[in-house]
Amino acid sequence: MPIVAIVGRPNVGKSSLLNMLAGKRVSIVDPTAGVTRDRVSAICEIDDRYFELIDTGGYGIEDADDLTEHVEQQIRFAISGASLILFVVDVREEITPLDQEVAKLLRGVTVPIQLVANKADVEQHKMSASIFTALGFGEPICISALHGRGRREMLELVVGRLGETAPLEAPDPVMKITLVGRRNVGKSTFINALAGQERVIVSEVPGTTRDSVDVRFEIDGRTFMAIDTAGVSKSKRRANNSIEFYGYNRALASIRRSDVVLFLIDATAPITDVDKKLARYVVDEFKPCIVVVNKWDLAKGNASAEDYGDYLSKTMPQISYAPVAFTTALTGRNIQGTIELAQSLFNQARMRVSTGQLNRAIEDTVAAQQPMSSKHGAQPRIYYATQVSVCPPSVVLFVNNAAIVREQYRRFVEKRIREALPFQEVPVRLLWRARSGPDTGKRNPVAVKRSPSQDNGADALPLE
Repeated sequence: MPIVAIVGRPNVGKSSLLNMLAGKRVSIVDPTAGVTRDRVSAICEIDDRYFELIDTGGYGIEDADDLTEHVEQQIRFAISGASLILFVVDVREEITPLDQEVAKLLRGVTVPIQLVANKADVEQHKMSASIFTALGFGEPICISALHGRGRREMLELVVGRLGETAPLEAPDPVMKITLVGRRNVGKSTFINALAGQERVIVSEVPGTTRDSVDVRFEIDGRTFMAIDTAGVSKSKRRANNSIEFYGYNRALASIRRSDVVLFLIDATAPITDVDKKLARYVVDEFKPCIVVVNKWDLAKGNASAEDYGDYLSKTMPQISYAPVAFTTALTGRNIQGTIELAQSLFNQARMRVSTGQLNRAIEDTVAAQQPMSSKHGAQPRIYYATQVSVCPPSVVLFVNNAAIVREQYRRFVEKRIREALPFQEVPVRLLWRARSGPDTGKRNPVAVKRSPSQDNGADALPLE
């Protein structure tokens, strides 16, 4: 798929242009100069022609965290891989020295360059756009990315200049993998190890990644998409500024659109409240998850994997069903193995079981522990169950009264179903529904033979 790179000085509207052409919010748009640092991409389409559009950081920005060189390297990477470059200028201003620096950078490029005069919000702006021909790239096309003006013309121009290189269909990723975690746990290093290049900036500076960055990669001919996210340091309500607020929200949105979550933990640091809140969000979204313990080579005391697994189970019991992978992203250790494990979870989440198999599991579950009576003495009865969907595996349990089934018993049933069926390492969504009609109607409750363990209390309901 051809790549179209958006290049220009800071605050000319490059991120707004990406969002406009993609038809959705992909890049963070903020008045603060230098928000975009990495290459942020989106697949665009018009008239069944597709191309990959890449937003880049502002050329010439003096980054507050001394990442200017990294940002400009990402710009050069985008230029070197592009089939077409969109050179964006602000039509409301004169040609600036930084515009001239960008022009100088692009003069040695062999691929086509299209000059784009953005922020042409009124007709007068369009009339003054001709001054930018002095940059040496011909007449600009005038648009207003913020207001969506000129979108169709812009897309048609891009596809026209790409010609037959723009394919008639976009390759769908086999699996979307989102990397989440606190700051500086190694998410960007992990992404670069997958991509085989410096696809995102890696730095010791906390909060280097601000946007969610989609990176396509292949393993053995299979296409995947890895999504790098901003490191989370606090809750959305306590974010210090709008950039942190956007980054936090994009990270949560990336979890929602993922097939599998890689939840990165720093092996050299203790589990924090931020880790626990992220784990709870992943659980609440019913996303298959791998707890990736990164920087394992630096773990203090040479702790064993088994001991660390016990530590995770105690500190984050809500996600104890998730498998654990130990990696060193800097050297690539166990990176591919983690992706293979993610593929296994993806397959588990898409599994369907027969109604008979499911109801045998329910019968065994009730045999192991009868539902507890409600506070008013009412006895819950499970009649039957059926799987209604996948991703996550979703099961409807028909009962006499869903309101009297205690939360402890719901968790117990979920755990037993996961253990008995091919969902051992993925979340299962249980939907408790009151069956219409009287108890003596269509089906009898699940028949259960009382086991000796229930008489002596040996198999009591586990409290979590």
